[in-house]
Amino acid sequence: MYITATELKENLGKYLNKSLEEEIYITKNGKVISKLSNPFKNRTDIAKSLFGVVKSDISIEEIKEERTSGI
Repeated sequence: MYITATELKENLGKYLNKSLEEEIYITKNGKVISKLSNPFKNRTDIAKSLFGVVKSDISIEEIKEERTSGI
């Protein structure tokens, strides 16, 4: 989404909330000057992709053994 700096100033709260879901590019005089984004977005996407990778009934010790036995 692209918005002007003036629009951002007038509706900061609205755009802070929207930045949780999408990147917002701020323009001034028709040029992009900044980007507002969620700093945790990549972490969230990575975490979501890992759900179901590890069995829920496995112990920490079994995970450690599995990780070190392949070396």
